[in-house]
Amino acid sequence: MPAEFKTKYKINLWYTYALLSALFAALTAIFAKIGVKDVNSDLATAIRTVVILIIAWLIVYARGSITSATTLTKTNWIFLTLSGIATGLSWVFYFKALQLGKVSQVAPVDKLSVALAIILSVVFLKEVLTLKMAIGALLIIAGTITLIL
Repeated sequence: MPAEFKTKYKINLWYTYALLSALFAALTAIFAKIGVKDVNSDLATAIRTVVILIIAWLIVYARGSITSATTLTKTNWIFLTLSGIATGLSWVFYFKALQLGKVSQVAPVDKLSVALAIILSVVFLKEVLTLKMAIGALLIIAGTITLIL
């Protein structure tokens, strides 16, 4: 198989995964909005978290990835823990926002995280900000403002 095909395939593969992620994130908003009706949003978040925990560990075991847990460094543990804390807080606030607002308003504001991630990646990870990325981030911000007004 030519190297060009392998490279192209990997690019398409990440794009496919990203699109699937977007699709499931959209479904998450719809399912969550229906699920949090007349339910404490913290309880809803806890239930969702348990389901995700079970699915994640089933995937780890099914793929045989559990053995690589012993190779994690202290830095891996610290930042994966911080990521988990940030995710948990994001979900708590997301479910509360869904309970109080419309999906068509909450979801775009939540996706403002894309523009924030671009900014934070430049500041903390020293990633290069291209003109295309800057314009995209500004459009996301402008779109979010437009949708919430």
